[in-house]
Amino acid sequence: MTGEKNLIKLLASMEPILLDEEYVFCTISGAQYGDYAEILPLASYLESEGLTLLVTKDNAEKADLKYEGVFKGITLTVHSSLEAVGLTAAVSNKLAEKGISANVIAAYYHDHIFVQADKAEMAIAALNEFAKQ
Repeated sequence: MTGEKNLIKLLASMEPILLDEEYVFCTISGAQYGDYAEILPLASYLESEGLTLLVTKDNAEKADLKYEGVFKGITLTVHSSLEAVGLTAAVSNKLAEKGISANVIAAYYHDHIFVQADKAEMAIAALNEFAKQ
């Protein structure tokens, strides 16, 4: 199933959903994919400096992993194409206008935004402004 490419349709039809958990980004020098699988990372990315993991705050603390900020996840429930142009920019700009950082992860069906936990409700309200336009 091909996702939507039209930016106007994407913005008008997305319904952002706030995830329940709190998440953190951790990096582990010298780690490889598959390491720390037992803490169930939501996402991982191998950089030259180390393996970055996106995990629940609780699982990071259980594994004694260091982190700097606490984030909430927002799923954009519209099925966007990986070839859609402008969605990430529009979402990032909307959140930037409100002073909210946007850590974006694009998966096959949806885009996922991780924002500061204390600004999550404000982020949802900002993203819902697209449907009103």
